[in-house]
Amino acid sequence: MLQAWLPFEWIVAIRFLREGRLQTLFIISGVAIGVGVIVFMSAMLSGLQSNFIRRVLSAQAHVQLLPPQEVARPQRLAEPGEIEGAIIQPPLQRLKGIDQWQAVASQIRSMPEVVVTSPVAGGSALAVRGAANRAITIAGIEPEQYFRIVDISDKLVRGSTRLSATDILIGTELANDLGVDVGDKLRISTANGAASTLTISGIFDLGSKGANQRNTFVALHTAQSLLGIPGAVTSLEVTVNDVYAAEAIAQRITAATGVEADSWIKTSAQFFAAVSAQTTANTAIRFFVGLSVAFGIASVLVVVVVQKSREIGILRAMGISQGQILRIFLLQGGLLGFGGSIVGCGIGAVALLLWQRYARNADGTPLFPLVFDPFLFTAALLLATLTGLVAAFAPALRAARLDPVVAIRG
Repeated sequence: MLQAWLPFEWIVAIRFLREGRLQTLFIISGVAIGVGVIVFMSAMLSGLQSNFIRRVLSAQAHVQLLPPQEVARPQRLAEPGEIEGAIIQPPLQRLKGIDQWQAVASQIRSMPEVVVTSPVAGGSALAVRGAANRAITIAGIEPEQYFRIVDISDKLVRGSTRLSATDILIGTELANDLGVDVGDKLRISTANGAASTLTISGIFDLGSKGANQRNTFVALHTAQSLLGIPGAVTSLEVTVNDVYAAEAIAQRITAATGVEADSWIKTSAQFFAAVSAQTTANTAIRFFVGLSVAFGIASVLVVVVVQKSREIGILRAMGISQGQILRIFLLQGGLLGFGGSIVGCGIGAVALLLWQRYARNADGTPLFPLVFDPFLFTAALLLATLTGLVAAFAPALRAARLDPVVAIRG
């Protein structure tokens, strides 16, 4: 009953596919395997890439604004033909803040691509506990803003994220080196002679031994006082909507504010190159798998054209147009691609579920989270169907051009 409502081209295309059941089964299986591989690899590599990005960027800003470095310039330029006798050496870089940082921060916050902007007053210091001491980096922050960039509460091991004027947050390695814990006091002194005794309110783990030995957090006003930069900040930390557009946004920020802005793409160039290479490899895998699927469909339809040449000749003799013959074989290619993609999406989804269930870390947690993106399955479905149509074009054109008399004679 269903075929009574179908157009003529659909009826013939479905009949040809049914008559060559074995060929149809093989090509649908081939398309399904190809689509399953594309879905599984795309989802897995996307999850792996997102996991890398999250781990790297969860402890740093996407864009960082810094004050300009000091540059030494000669007092007098050498005349033409005169030998320059003075040796210009780069000056020592003094700790200084960003000019009019409140206005700059307000200007950055107004940009639609920017999510969070947080001021930081950072510098070097010495942490002393009895006879033990360690060189550290203190970062004066506004917790309500900075913790939206680096979620210290998620990385907290002991204590709380409270940061009053006399509190300090330190890493696990520094706590072990100095033999301190939550509630103990540390003497913090800086190169300009300022010093203060602070209470450890929390101990965090940033996932890096070096960062846990070196990084500490205090209130913004506390750091400004210790570093001798009252009211100033040494950097503005910025997060953006699209992490891959961070460099372009950093350039726009520099153009708009005149302050040097470095993105994570620039400061972590090797890591970004590795992520880009992974994306390129994923694209290459999908391309070659899709190409093999296209050749498989085309080869089967070429055989069908040869096998059905007599039927095609009879149809042409009965008045069927070349356009209808063309559509019959294009429909076969599209149906093969669509049917194979439906099965392939199921195979890919099952493979992803099995991976998520059995691929575990030593502590039983998943290696990395996988996201079942509906767009991925929809794109695979459309891509496979389109590949089937494109692959069927050459065999369809050949079938449409068959001479009816020659085809009937065989």
